[in-house]
Amino acid sequence: MIICTNKMEYPLRTQCQRVQKQVIVNGEKERVSLLFMKALVSRGSVDAVSQQMASHPQYLESFLRTQHYILHMDGPLPLPYRHYIAIMAAARHHCTYLVYLHSTNFLRVGGDPMWLQGLEAVPPRLRLLDHINKVLAHQPWLTAWPHIQTLLKSGEQCWSLAELVQAVVILAHCHSLCSFVFGCDADSDSKSPNGTPPTFCPFDAANGNANVPQSLATPPEHITRRRQFLWRLCQQSLDSSCDMACLKQRIQKSQDECLLQQADAEEEDEMICFADPSRFITDPDFCYQEFARREEDHFQVFRVQDYSWEDHGFSLVNRLYSDIGHLLDDRFRSVTTLPSLHSPDLKRAIWNYIHCVLGIRYDDYDYGEVNQLLERDLKLYIKAVACFPDATKTPVCPLSWAILKTSERIHVNLLIMEARLQAELLYALRAITQYMIT
Repeated sequence: MIICTNKMEYPLRTQCQRVQKQVIVNGEKERVSLLFMKALVSRGSVDAVSQQMASHPQYLESFLRTQHYILHMDGPLPLPYRHYIAIMAAARHHCTYLVYLHSTNFLRVGGDPMWLQGLEAVPPRLRLLDHINKVLAHQPWLTAWPHIQTLLKSGEQCWSLAELVQAVVILAHCHSLCSFVFGCDADSDSKSPNGTPPTFCPFDAANGNANVPQSLATPPEHITRRRQFLWRLCQQSLDSSCDMACLKQRIQKSQDECLLQQADAEEEDEMICFADPSRFITDPDFCYQEFARREEDHFQVFRVQDYSWEDHGFSLVNRLYSDIGHLLDDRFRSVTTLPSLHSPDLKRAIWNYIHCVLGIRYDDYDYGEVNQLLERDLKLYIKAVACFPDATKTPVCPLSWAILKTSERIHVNLLIMEARLQAELLYALRAITQYMIT
């Protein structure tokens, strides 16, 4: 969770404690409000991804802890490297929202603006990640120990094992987050609002992307929408009109301070060209292919009984990148145990189906349940979001979703994201294990 550190921390914390006592019955809504208010004070904004995940606050806390750890806390990679790797990962799926977000953060942590011109401008050791980035994003079953060896044995440009593990975690995290971003985009009422191009992501508008069509998100509209959202959030959280007035004043002050910071950062933001994620990738035609239809003998099914997260992946990643295994494990457990209208059998069917289309099989699972529990249009949606989440390829939501609450739809997208994350990690960690024993 985000910790408030400025002079507004104490009064806001007092206010949050008062809110906790007032709304005991509605604890989930209360937890969301506290998370959002802390984010507002510390960053001046609540990002669009957090807004989407807010219907599941238990999961949101776990997600934010993991993301904060891999991008900001102790680790072998310098901060600019971390955000640039995230840019490379998001660019594979042309996710303008994440490319914009990490480009801005890259500069704010001291990254060289020249690197944002494209892969040709970065140090050779970063360019070495391009192949594993491409493979993990689209055909993770191609990941093999010789790829690991190339990264670890490239002379002066070589990576350490600890650095590589952190890089792989960031790549997998951002690839799967692209699925969530575009999955929630497909959940909107219209495919292409106001005549915008099919690759436009509404999350860009929510975060002030300079590439957003002017008719959708000029700066004043962006600020107004954010303030309106925060007011509604606080109105749901507080019963006392006096407390509401005090909190509004504090949030107004925080927003005004944020505007000043944005003005100071205009020159920095002008250095970034957000419109073309393709500058951060090579081989743009490389994409997902049907694993089940492959005939090559050397692409065998990945059997979980031979290499699983619980018995192998967790211990390896936790040993090479301290504590990340626990954080990731908490995410996997959290998303599968969320209170939901979806039955445990349906959740497992979604999870195992995603792993299946990525070449991972469970010997103890009856895959007939997938066809029994998942309607065809839902399977098509899940596969598209998991395997090629570009907005141009993501289908409309299944008709069966019309009867579901928004939180239930988001839960499906969370399951897709986490199942994909674990699948990529399994392939990468197995390849690392094979390299270590070769």
